[in-house]
Amino acid sequence: MHRPKSLLRYYLAVFALFLLESSTAFSQGKLRGMVQDQTSKQALPFASVAVYSERDSLIGGGITEDNGSFSIDLPLGKFYALVEFMGFDSFKSSVFELSKANANVNLGTVTLQASDQKLDEVVVQGEKTLMELSLDKRIFNVGKDLANAGGTATDILMNLPSVAVDTEGNVSLRGSSNVRILIDGKPSGLVSFKGSSGLRQLQANMVERVEVITNPSARYEAEGMAGVINIILKKDSNQGFNGSFEVIAGTPLNLGFSTNLNYRKNRINWFINYSFARRYQPYVSEQYQEVYENGETLILSQANAGELRGWNNSIRGGLDYFFSEQSIFTASYLWRRTDGRRITDIRYDDYLNSLDNFQGYSLRRQDEKEKEPNSEIALNYKRTFGQKGHELTANFTYLNYWENSDQLFTEFRFDANGQPVPEEDLVQTSLNDEFENQYLFQLDYVKPIGSEGKFETGLRTSFREMENDFIVSEENESGELVPLPGLDNIFLYNENILAAYGILGNKTGDWTYQAGLRVEHTDVETILAETNERNPRNYTNLFPSAHLTYNISEENAFQLSYSRRVRRPVYNDLSPYVTFSDQRNFFSGNPDLDPEFTDAFELGHIKYFEKGTLFSTAYFRNTVDKIERIRTVNEEGFATTLPYNLNGEKSFGLEFSADYRPKDWWKLDLNLNFFHADIDGSNVQADFEARTTSFLARQTSRFTLDGGWDLQLRANYDARQKTAQGVRKGIFFIDLSASKQIMQERGRLILTANDIFNSRRNRYIIEGENFFTEGDSQFIRRQINLTFSYQINP
Repeated sequence: MHRPKSLLRYYLAVFALFLLESSTAFSQGKLRGMVQDQTSKQALPFASVAVYSERDSLIGGGITEDNGSFSIDLPLGKFYALVEFMGFDSFKSSVFELSKANANVNLGTVTLQASDQKLDEVVVQGEKTLMELSLDKRIFNVGKDLANAGGTATDILMNLPSVAVDTEGNVSLRGSSNVRILIDGKPSGLVSFKGSSGLRQLQANMVERVEVITNPSARYEAEGMAGVINIILKKDSNQGFNGSFEVIAGTPLNLGFSTNLNYRKNRINWFINYSFARRYQPYVSEQYQEVYENGETLILSQANAGELRGWNNSIRGGLDYFFSEQSIFTASYLWRRTDGRRITDIRYDDYLNSLDNFQGYSLRRQDEKEKEPNSEIALNYKRTFGQKGHELTANFTYLNYWENSDQLFTEFRFDANGQPVPEEDLVQTSLNDEFENQYLFQLDYVKPIGSEGKFETGLRTSFREMENDFIVSEENESGELVPLPGLDNIFLYNENILAAYGILGNKTGDWTYQAGLRVEHTDVETILAETNERNPRNYTNLFPSAHLTYNISEENAFQLSYSRRVRRPVYNDLSPYVTFSDQRNFFSGNPDLDPEFTDAFELGHIKYFEKGTLFSTAYFRNTVDKIERIRTVNEEGFATTLPYNLNGEKSFGLEFSADYRPKDWWKLDLNLNFFHADIDGSNVQADFEARTTSFLARQTSRFTLDGGWDLQLRANYDARQKTAQGVRKGIFFIDLSASKQIMQERGRLILTANDIFNSRRNRYIIEGENFFTEGDSQFIRRQINLTFSYQINP
């Protein structure tokens, strides 16, 4: 328990050494000078001065002070300087030499001439496209997607090709829910205890872009069978004051405000993001179930209706300190708090043998109050060297999370004639406190080899301490609350992961290759403190990766790739705590779960056309010990859902992503993913085997009209899919968005209508040896938002 604290002191000491090195290394000479406007003779503060070798390798640099002066520490050698300032023509000096005999060079006064090019033209040329494609990564500049306005990070992921988000906020990639989600390349408190559902508390306006990596190299942690989704938050570093803000109003109730601000002066860039949201989320669900016991059929017809009202505040701030343009230290702090109240009303109608034989009904209410504060401290140091691509990066992250859930359940029973049955009434409480501390340190080094090659290596350590203190009590005949057997305990989860990797890549003619190996040692122990039940796990695994690319031309290329991935059962998978909101349907973890492993193969192709791009992929995944939740129902009709290790799954698929611009004012995006999977769960139950063929389809049309108007229409279809126990039925929904530029193009009004037909429902059938269950739920309803955004100093 004390190991992470000592490691924290060690890591901070390592950072101190890095900072000391950055201020002393290669500082054997000095370049000085002054920069001013050629016409007015006024000093130009914040102009950039970059110093290059005779072979055009970046050696050093800096920015000018308020009086236009600059002073840059450099190694000895021959160099030239490039001076640049927005709105002015650049200046390139002649070659100068720093030597022991002449360690100081003064360029004197450098005068810059104002450029004739209009600023508006620069802005247009620098506009980002919605999607940037490469063979191993797709980058989505989400600010261009109108459907994201007024939403959350969950809404962003919902709109990305290959990605699906179910009605409960769970994210899947190419049909697999085992995807690793990172924030700025690292684990985050937003995707910790709550999994991907925590992204509902992150405003979309705080996100700059999203990277989707379906077959990651050894550089990335091996967690995540389907791949990695990396969410990059906004942060500007332009000189002076810059920023934006956004105001949101929607129905059902969605009120929000967010802002992104930064101020850079000389060597320091300050940044801050703040968001506030007040939301009301209604939800409904229905379930029909038959249980076959002793020649009789117990029938349950269940209807749920609920609402979640909550407040969310999130603030992230920090600074970048530029020791030089090649030596940058970044520190940031994130604090988020969510307060919510959830009320769910459930009606259970019971029948025997047929719907004509009514037995009575029960009314149950869940009243839950939640508090979720969490914080994150991140330190980053990046050092670039003279040779392009030669760099060293060190990261330290500390995550802290806490959730308090206080629930009251009341249930009243009525007979077939509607008369109360007080002896069967229930009053129950559930108190639950969850805590997490996570410490992460990562060191990465990249060294170019020759003209095209590259060697990468790194180390990573991750320590997690998690605790769940839970107690469920029930009122007895005398009115006292008595803990229920097996539901009063403290669950502890301790996880230590040590990793190292190496990658070597190069290019020969039209072929580019990269091979890597990652080793990870995992030490996990779960403990039930009250009963002293311990379950330690300790294993070491190798995770190779390989990428081979063939460039037919600049517009046409193929890539073959392989990687080995893992899904480790974590806190939610292992915790035996049972959810108690529904008296007939219980969910919990399984402390006996083993990790699942996947070998993933992909063949990708990119073809660029004059008016569009086509990205296609054929993929195959072989998974052993697949983790999947299995539903069982007892003779009284009470269901329990737990995760189990199945024998495995084999899946293959074809994916196509394309964009096409038939007209200058009309752009089309299309994503199709066809896949087939063979699921083998015969180790759990003989008939738990399924073969399923399904597909995902998404089509977006964007229209750019006169007068600053933009329109966007998106159709989504997630086809029917078999599971080990049944079927998940198809889902279809349409989103519509419109925007108008105002206030000299600094402002924008955006109207979005997500799921305009209110058709986004989760419908399923689950079958077992003694039961049949059919359900229909809608946890995300049609949402209409009006958003006003404004850019400060665009």
